[in-house]
Amino acid sequence: MDLCSLIDRNAAFAPDKTAIAFEGERLSYAAFAARIEQTATALKQELGVGRGDRVAILSLNRPDYLVLLYACARLGAMLVPLNWRLAVAEQLFILTDAGAKVLVLEQAFGGVLSELGRTAPGTSVVGFDFAPPRGTTFESLLAHSDGTSRNPHTDLSSPLLIVYTSGTTGRPKGAVLRQEALFWNGVMSQHMHNMTSDDHVLTVLPLFHVGGLNIQTTPALQLGATVTIHARFAPDTALATIAHDRPTLTVMVPAIIQAVSEHPAWTTTDLSSLKALATGSTIVPPHLIDRFVARGVPVLQVYGSTETCPIAIYTRLGGDLSREGSTGLAGLCCEAQVIDQTGREVPAGTPGEIAVRGPNVFFEYWSNADATHDALQDGWYRTGDIGLCDADGYFWVRDRKKNLIISGGENVYPAEVERVLLEHPDVSECAVIGRPDPRWDEVPIAYVIPRSGCRLEADELRAHLQAQLARYKVPRDIVFVTDLPRTALGKVQHFLLKQLDAQSRARGEAS
Repeated sequence: MDLCSLIDRNAAFAPDKTAIAFEGERLSYAAFAARIEQTATALKQELGVGRGDRVAILSLNRPDYLVLLYACARLGAMLVPLNWRLAVAEQLFILTDAGAKVLVLEQAFGGVLSELGRTAPGTSVVGFDFAPPRGTTFESLLAHSDGTSRNPHTDLSSPLLIVYTSGTTGRPKGAVLRQEALFWNGVMSQHMHNMTSDDHVLTVLPLFHVGGLNIQTTPALQLGATVTIHARFAPDTALATIAHDRPTLTVMVPAIIQAVSEHPAWTTTDLSSLKALATGSTIVPPHLIDRFVARGVPVLQVYGSTETCPIAIYTRLGGDLSREGSTGLAGLCCEAQVIDQTGREVPAGTPGEIAVRGPNVFFEYWSNADATHDALQDGWYRTGDIGLCDADGYFWVRDRKKNLIISGGENVYPAEVERVLLEHPDVSECAVIGRPDPRWDEVPIAYVIPRSGCRLEADELRAHLQAQLARYKVPRDIVFVTDLPRTALGKVQHFLLKQLDAQSRARGEAS
């Protein structure tokens, strides 16, 4: 049995039921299952995709995103979702690091193709909405498929996803998730949301993130529910869909909650179909939660990461939602605890690092044994997040142990931005921190020491960064300084720099 079998079973039980709705079109479970089979067969027969091969996708949300996921599950292959917000250089690194055998993409993101032939000449290219110069269209590929997609060596232990997450060392790491991780993650989602096959999920988060893909979307499809997909988030479209299509569940990160609740249509939109809103990705400001609660919509918090698929800790619909700021209890199918530096569990109420163990936890970092060893110890994934757990087992997330910035739900690792800054010939030293922002929660800020005798302009550095990094990673402000706060061993103290930045802004506002 593979994960795709769940789609086949739902198609047998309810062939005419809508699996996916997208831009006015509806795909029944029978049609969904048939397209998965057709796609898997085409990948196998036409492009030679088999167990262990990597199929990358660079696209906005669309039904065929999910078709490719389950086709890979059928073949024992791995889907590599690419973040379309990344710069071409970042996308090329991931394609090369993963060794993608196939890249399926939209024409809007075709900028990656000019360098792909040089960096990854063995990668076959398939266009969703165009014919690539050295490839074929998705529909043409499917039209020539013939044979069977069955692979007797594929089961739930087979790796299915490689999701790249920015790393503290400056290069992204590919977290490998097995099919069983998505299966058990789905069970926990169903428990968290009291999800049934009668539910209707609205997906507005990008499917290249495990949050958009796995908090509600794949759990709903594996249960036989209906999913409405938006190509990308827009507050007016989201509110209109809630009013007219009456979904019962959706996931929104804090930046999206803010955008929706500040839209002119917010007060007049009927939200009564929503039995719950799920949120997470960072510490969620209570005032944002209150906006939905005041409209009669319970807000569920979920905690996790790419490495946990992502569901690990959550509050449950019908459970105790009264503990302000709590992200809930360890999930139904996994364990969580707070540990000290030696890996021992600390007493209730004592801050420490959150660790997670269970079948939802990632298998390894792709081709990175050292990073895997550091993150996985005795089966426990050390998250790097600081939290505490009370005597009743409820968790609170307090801070990030790792130097991490979360901007609009996207992870920004300062080390990655600093690495690119230091590649500029006129930069001597630098440090990147997160600055609080009312819209994005945090934005990156760079403190830069120019090389002696050099004149640097902020716009010049931004242009250098934009050529290699996604726009959301480019510092909002660049401050030129002559020194940085350091430890006795010379290491930059990012936490102290954040304090100095806050004090500087406070003085500026007061003057």
